[in-house]
Amino acid sequence: MAHSAATEQSIQALYKEHHSWLHRWLCKMLGDGFEAADVAHDVFVRLLNRPAMQQYREPRAYLSTVAKNLVVEHWRRRELERAWLDTLAAMPEATAPSPESRLLVLEALIQIDRMLDSLKPKIRTAFLLAQLDGLTCPQIAEHMGVSRATVERYIASALLQCCALTTTN
Repeated sequence: MAHSAATEQSIQALYKEHHSWLHRWLCKMLGDGFEAADVAHDVFVRLLNRPAMQQYREPRAYLSTVAKNLVVEHWRRRELERAWLDTLAAMPEATAPSPESRLLVLEALIQIDRMLDSLKPKIRTAFLLAQLDGLTCPQIAEHMGVSRATVERYIASALLQCCALTTTN
């Protein structure tokens, strides 16, 4: 993404003024300097990928909010990785996927998790009941205490969001 010279200078100034503070803050939060460095780096990459940089009255509050969101993503990814590794460990060695397939599956799981997280809770619940539990719309409606039409709207909304996310990635 191309930024104006002023925006690039603004991000550069923000980095110079606050990167050390952000790294120390993340070290305390994560307990690991390397992970803190990665997340701090990702905060500024996020800023560079935003359409326009604006001036912030409280840059540290803004940076810490972006960093907290990235830490949550980091922890969720770790949980997914741990669950995937546990699944692999339980598989007979002869049926275990190749390292390349393992990575592709993990990346797909992370993308699915992000998609599901972007859904409103009721929409996510209806979608998961249909997809994972195999419930019909009338069964989901009864389970959730809503009308069948509402369930159909929830599932349609979830499918539209899934399609929109897969076409943008």
